[in-house]
Parts: sequence; C-alpha cells; structure tokens
Amino acid sequence: MIHRMSSTSFHIYCQRIDPSRNMARYYMLAIRPTLFGEIAVVRSWGRIGRRGGERTDVFGTETEAVAHFLDLARRKHRKGYRPTRGGDPT
Repeated sequence: MIHRMSSTSFHIYCQRIDPSRNMARYYMLAIRPTLFGEIAVVRSWGRIGRRGGERTDVFGTETEAVAHFLDLARRKHRKGYRPTRGGDPT
C-alpha cells in the first residue's frame, strides 16, 4: 500500500513478522522534496518498537527517485515484508 502524500511525496510502511524466529521488523520508505529542490528517498528500518537505522539518498530528478523507491520496495517484498497501516515504528 503506497500512500501519495503530495505531488512529489510517497510513503510506504512494511512489516515482517515471524514469531517462530522472534522476528518483528519494519521498513519505511518515503520520497520527499529537499529544501534545495532535489528529491530524496528516505528509508528507515529496525525492530518494531525500537529505534533503527535511517538513510537518505538524494536524486536530481523525480524519475530517478521513483525508480530507486520502487526497486527498494520490490526487494523488501521479495524478502517477506508486507505493507501495513502504520508509519511510526517506535
């Protein structure tokens, strides 16, 4: 479930939960404009309920950012992450 937040802003929040492996993880992806007119893909990840890692990749065009966003979303889906309603993992 990808939520479009504005003309150049997208957001997806996924979880991967496997009680048999004591796994409860989240992965959040967003596309946001920067203050300098560029487009950033922001991602954060970690254990549900805990603060995790974060990374921001900046692109010159929305097309490049969207391609990167979709590639990351596909990779996480292949690993078992599924979109859920949410957004604040901590």
